[in-house]
Amino acid sequence: MTAPQPAAPPLVIVSGMSGSGKSVALNTFEDLGYYCVDNLPAELLPEFVRRMLANANPPEKIAVGIDARSLGDLTDVPDALSQVGALGLDPKLLFFETADATLLRRYADTRRRHPLSHLGLVLADAISLERQALKPLRQIADHVIDTSSLNVHQMRRQLLTEYGLSGAGLSLLFESFAYRRGVPADADFVFDARVLPNPHWDARLRPLSGRDADVRDYLEGEPDVLAYVGQIQGFLDTWLPKLQKDTRSYVTVAFGCTGGRHRSVYLAERLARHCRETGWAEVATYHRELD
Repeated sequence: MTAPQPAAPPLVIVSGMSGSGKSVALNTFEDLGYYCVDNLPAELLPEFVRRMLANANPPEKIAVGIDARSLGDLTDVPDALSQVGALGLDPKLLFFETADATLLRRYADTRRRHPLSHLGLVLADAISLERQALKPLRQIADHVIDTSSLNVHQMRRQLLTEYGLSGAGLSLLFESFAYRRGVPADADFVFDARVLPNPHWDARLRPLSGRDADVRDYLEGEPDVLAYVGQIQGFLDTWLPKLQKDTRSYVTVAFGCTGGRHRSVYLAERLARHCRETGWAEVATYHRELD
């Protein structure tokens, strides 16, 4: 008797307008255990999938970002998806849509450059060109998510609900933020990290973030930080199971500091890791001032 072939991994293609939330989506998929690759040229998708399937330990789930940063590749998407289907996968194209007015406001708020700004276009024209280029992908999308009226928490909640590991239970989001830009409106628990030692005052650490090992080592060398983390771990270990029993489906735990770059980022990552290690299946992170 031949051994049964392993099931083909789910494959999600993430596309859509720049500024619509694609990066947040890929970060969420990564938190949910997907093997994620961003900005992959469409013509390379079939070969990428072949290599993944040929791996001795292939990923259980895959998410790939394909968008207008490679305009010449977009016409290859339908053929690439057909080739992937021939390999035994059932790819799903998830397209993120956002109104022009919302995109203009988001770019003004973040002061980020549009990917097509190198063409010498003003922002409104760059958005219009991108929308036109992406029209074929939107037409073949399996799901279109309009994020015009969604904040980050709501979008993550939708992704966690539709693509989460269990499809049920309590989904956790650990967020970092800067107090000078306001407290996240949807946070269920907010912890103030400004009382802790600040890596910002170390010139070597200032350009880094709480994701970097040097910042982690600095903070974990401070007794106050270890005491702070231990007390919050105890709080979450006590109350998150009670919230789950209370039929809650989603909890956001936010950490704030002065700049939202070092202490709050470290704490969000540290507590998210703790919850994963203690058995929570659906745990995501979001760093408002970094992502």
